[in-house]
Amino acid sequence: AAQSPRPEPPQVLCLSAFLSLPHARCEPIRYSVAEERESGSVVANVAEDAGLAPAQLVARRARLASEDGRQRFRLDRGTGRLVVAERLDREELCGQSATCTLPFELLLANPLQFLRVEVTLEDVNDHAPVFPEESLTFKILEKSDPGSRFPLEGARDLDVGSNSVQAYSITPENEYFSLSFGSRSEGDKYVELVLEKPLDREEQAEVHFSVIAVDGGSPPRSGTTQIHVVVLDVNDNAPVFTQERYVVKVLENVPEGSVVLSVVATDRDVGVNGAISYKFSQTVGQSDSGFAIDLTSGEIKLTKPLDFEVAKNHELSVRATDGGGLSAICKVLVEVLDVNDNAPELVVSSFSSPLPENALPGTVVALFTVRDRDAGANGKISCALEDQLSFSLRPAYKNYYELVTVSTLDREEMARYILTVIAADAGSPPLTTTQTFTVDISDVNDNAPVFNQTSYTMYVHENNVPTVLVGAVSAADADLGPNAKVTYFLAPHRSAEQPPCSCISMNSENGHVFVLRPLDYEQVRQIEVLVSASDAGSPRLSSNVTVRLVPSSRVRENWALLCILDVCL
Repeated sequence: AAQSPRPEPPQVLCLSAFLSLPHARCEPIRYSVAEERESGSVVANVAEDAGLAPAQLVARRARLASEDGRQRFRLDRGTGRLVVAERLDREELCGQSATCTLPFELLLANPLQFLRVEVTLEDVNDHAPVFPEESLTFKILEKSDPGSRFPLEGARDLDVGSNSVQAYSITPENEYFSLSFGSRSEGDKYVELVLEKPLDREEQAEVHFSVIAVDGGSPPRSGTTQIHVVVLDVNDNAPVFTQERYVVKVLENVPEGSVVLSVVATDRDVGVNGAISYKFSQTVGQSDSGFAIDLTSGEIKLTKPLDFEVAKNHELSVRATDGGGLSAICKVLVEVLDVNDNAPELVVSSFSSPLPENALPGTVVALFTVRDRDAGANGKISCALEDQLSFSLRPAYKNYYELVTVSTLDREEMARYILTVIAADAGSPPLTTTQTFTVDISDVNDNAPVFNQTSYTMYVHENNVPTVLVGAVSAADADLGPNAKVTYFLAPHRSAEQPPCSCISMNSENGHVFVLRPLDYEQVRQIEVLVSASDAGSPRLSSNVTVRLVPSSRVRENWALLCILDVCL
């Protein structure tokens, strides 16, 4: 059964080193969890270890973010638990590195806070040792001295530590050979067949046995290769390389077919026994290493492009074999040098659009991280916001940036902003990446309706018929939607002692003004009312205008009628 994750001791928040950052935690929260855990498995209660209540996770919109954008873990905001989001294969994620740590950030808003979390994957013994070849044939001279050594390519186990290969053995045991294995001063492991007594081809022409590699897991796993020894007539010198280990540095952009290195081995024998041929001694998973070796010259060439970001070095094993079957192995380490062939990458963690026009300066619009897979100056990134006065960039934490407002916004002046962020590395020439943010500004009810006239005068024929249309008022609102929907109504008169006029009404939708009953010019020379236009925002905004209604005498009948028609058109 997989072991339960072991949380590290609680960490202490740094109070001084990161005062300029929004509550960055000085030391990460660390956990350990066995690989191959099922999706949904609980790692630990990260909220508890961070000193947070689950309610705070919800209120502060807690989320997880990693530099590569991949979510291998999931945060349960309701409980504060950190759970596995996908099957975690240590060998796939970290190869044979001694440690395998998956870092990510726990991000909280209001206020912005970063908590770094590191989960160490512990190895389980889920791989058996595997030899590069299922069977090996050795051609050994019958007069070889006891103590002669014949190198084997060791088995490879994808697991690490005690779960990797620990021992080798021969089965069935025989009187001619034993095994020697261990590590050289450079740290390279070796496995060798050791000749215990001279061979006699005339007595026994061939020897067969198996070599077994066993790891240190519980229970242990093993792998086997079959050994076939062909006894030859005398060839008493094996090839010897001029170096046991070759190291060469190569730029990652050298073309295919380029010669990387030539290895050289010599043999003191002559004729067929001194003729040397070269080949790669393939290791597991290295069948397409991207290199080829000339059989007779030992010249190593590229067969496919190198990529520093994929593999910073390549280790090759070269076997030199003479015509009598004796061989030697050397190691070749190809160190790949970085060139600036990767543009910066920009990963958006959060983005807010639309943005209300009353957002305060300093409001965070977007949070993003930048990275560059190149190394050194080629991977050093700077970010800039292109030609923008209302927004700016500010560093948040490590390689995180915030896009924030720096001034008040007005939707009526600018309803949409196209913001361009340029990330450039420090290579020569520099490579750049552009990210565009389209920020729409949402309306806030900050404009009252405005009448198209400062006052209105309307005329009506005296003794008019009831409910006659005498004119219309009109107001416009610069806002949008409900904030711009205008309704009209008769407002109370400025003088509280004067009751509102009951002889006038108006249409709230279109501002049409109606006289409800006949008027007598001799009794009423002028009626003055206050009309209000209000929008539907929250809170509502309104404005007022004065409307004067003048009854006309019969003497001016035609003139009054023309005035009415002029207003109503």
